[in-house]
Amino acid sequence: MKEATVTMKKFVLVAMVMGLLSGCSLAERLVYRIDINQGNYLVKEDVEKLRFGMNFEQVSYVLGSPMLVESHDPLTWYYVHYLKPGHDPAEQQNLIVEFDDKGLLANFSGDFTPTEAFYKPLR
Repeated sequence: MKEATVTMKKFVLVAMVMGLLSGCSLAERLVYRIDINQGNYLVKEDVEKLRFGMNFEQVSYVLGSPMLVESHDPLTWYYVHYLKPGHDPAEQQNLIVEFDDKGLLANFSGDFTPTEAFYKPLR
């Protein structure tokens, strides 16, 4: 009889612990999830190096190759960075670079905005 009572107590204890772990995010946090990092990682300092009138090669040198160049509009380049940390919400960063019909940098937009230095010519 004592053995049945001890076994029952262990069963109840295990059931309670399983219920607590399955009902909270602690159990989910115990599972390792890798960070997913894709695209062009851009920092503000690099984007601030862009200057009005730069050509394709100069922009590529500063920012690297774009993630996407549209086939019907090769004068617009897209830099996209996607980060999904293991258990945290995903983050996305966008930069759209636009060239004029001569192939010179005319503007950029997205999560970065041109500063006053953007309009100062290169020396």
